[in-house]
Amino acid sequence: MSSRTRLAALSLAVAAFAPLIACAQPLPGAHPAYLHALTDLRAARWMLYHQPGDDKVFAEEDVGIREIDATIAEIKAAAIDDGKDIGDHPNVDVHEHGSRLLRAIESLEKAKADISREEDNPQSRQLRHRALEHLDRAIHAAKSAHAHWLKDMGR
Repeated sequence: MSSRTRLAALSLAVAAFAPLIACAQPLPGAHPAYLHALTDLRAARWMLYHQPGDDKVFAEEDVGIREIDATIAEIKAAAIDDGKDIGDHPNVDVHEHGSRLLRAIESLEKAKADISREEDNPQSRQLRHRALEHLDRAIHAAKSAHAHWLKDMGR
């Protein structure tokens, strides 16, 4: 067999197996922002849990924490469906300014922006929808807690 024939046969073999090789590569999931949302949710939860306010704030913070926990559970399931490593913890998107409640609200809103991106995975759409419902309730609770805090401070 001549060298040209061998080269042509090798080229054909590579061309024939290239699609199989490409399919074997791990592809990123359809919704890469889930990991950022999880990080922001964890930060918001910490801010609501670790720095207590008065009794009025406690009740709303507890609601916010429960809703954040439910959101995290839904997002973890969606992230796993998308093939994400939920052990990966990107940096928090929130800057250190304002009260802890304002930082919690900002973290929750950033998580909502991440989760709200288009979802290409049909299996994850319902999970994302439920996560957004929980997240909206968490944001409402955190804003209500902040409003009570402002009222108590006389602002």
